Amino acid sequence: MAKPVIWITGASSGIGEAAAKKFSKAGYALILSARNEQELNRVKQACAFPADCQILPLDLAYSADFAEKVATAISFFGQVDILLHNGGISQRSLIKDTLLEVDRRLMEVNYFGTVALTKAILPHFLARKKGQFGVVTSLVGKFGSPYRSSYAGAKHALHGFFDTLRAEHHQDGISVTLICPGFIRTQVSINAVTGDGSPLGEMDQAQDQGMSPEACAKQLYQAIKGKKEEVYIGGKETLAVYLKRFLPGLFSKILRTAKVR
Repeated sequence: MAKPVIWITGASSGIGEAAAKKFSKAGYALILSARNEQELNRVKQACAFPADCQILPLDLAYSADFAEKVATAISFFGQVDILLHNGGISQRSLIKDTLLEVDRRLMEVNYFGTVALTKAILPHFLARKKGQFGVVTSLVGKFGSPYRSSYAGAKHALHGFFDTLRAEHHQDGISVTLICPGFIRTQVSINAVTGDGSPLGEMDQAQDQGMSPEACAKQLYQAIKGKKEEVYIGGKETLAVYLKRFLPGLFSKILRTAKVR
């Protein structure tokens, strides 16, 4: 019996790397994508079954070749069963200090790049009458947070898009799992852009004290396997989703002084 195939973007480090190792160990065939081909090969060799891992370099900022990338991905194993959207960039800057071009870049990569790749592979899922999108957004896809204005905006937009896709294509056998991590101990803050577009270059204290990528990947795997619609992964920060829903005034007061860096 052929292995199920999962295509993971942002697979060269952090949550994507941990997810690749978890799905490989669980018996999936993998397609690993990110910009850094050298790091992708490192992740491939660290997987349980490297022979069942294919490398497909991809940059979410350049969608013109996505139709070609999808065709290549399908050619590796004859199908793609799951597309795990994990690629993207984060932000650490106040609104007043952030150039509009930086806001546009965050939307282009985190939202439009993800949407473009989704639309490129959707005909494949429709033709097979099955397929699953796993979408790693963030807790700030559920509520805003200081220093993350356009990052939060892009993640909110992903929720709107994929909630709609789920409703439109449920009858076509297509499912969507939205995965909302909180503070996960990855390089995301180090690589985050500042107001002028340059990388922050340092680890947030909150990030450094967060959940391990491996623990996050374990919960992510269970969510996708169980075809959950939406999950929140992290520590006590996940409670903020419910606080905002039921006590929005209190949530706003807490957020103003919360340690988010």
